[in-house]
Amino acid sequence: MTPSKPTADRAYAHVREGLLDGRYPGGELLSERGVATELGLSNTPVREAFLRLQAEGFLRLYPKRGALVVPVTPSEAHAVLQARLLMELFALDALAARGPEAMRAAAEALPQAEGDASDDTSPKRALDVARAFHTQLVQAGGNPVLARLYENLWDQQIRIAAASTAGPGHAADDLDEHAVITEALRRGDGPTARELLTRHVSAVLQRIGLAGGSTLLPPVA
Repeated sequence: MTPSKPTADRAYAHVREGLLDGRYPGGELLSERGVATELGLSNTPVREAFLRLQAEGFLRLYPKRGALVVPVTPSEAHAVLQARLLMELFALDALAARGPEAMRAAAEALPQAEGDASDDTSPKRALDVARAFHTQLVQAGGNPVLARLYENLWDQQIRIAAASTAGPGHAADDLDEHAVITEALRRGDGPTARELLTRHVSAVLQRIGLAGGSTLLPPVA
């Protein structure tokens, strides 16, 4: 391990948290020197952190200028969220096919956050709960291949999910929607759970400022 590694990890964690909680919005240009000064570090560990975040798709580096926070494009958001919704609905349908008892058991296992209605719910907390909630839902569908693919998909869409919980009240709304989906499962009501899940994933588009949430699923002929 190189001597700069611990400080590079610290810089990485700091910048990544800022990207996920909305402090560094898409389109903003970050300065190595600015971040280094904020953390009391030299430029080198910040540069290492920027390179790591560029590899993850969060940043685009411009020599001697800084690091651009890569904005989420409409086409990227639609494509990733459509894939995510299709996977989640397949898992939900597989779960519903096993009957009300299986749905109730899955509902009890889904992670929830206390105080979902609180307006001061932090975006990071909501994001952590969202990942656990949706990953567990897909796992409950019983297809391990789909569950692994979904984990990879979540890594690809984490910037989108983070942007959707960063706005005022959005984190609390996201958690509230988990609660009503869970309640539908607890009642063994598959069609309602399906409708609520579709609305929930589609709402991400509105929360990140994009229209067309209703187009995530193709129209029924």
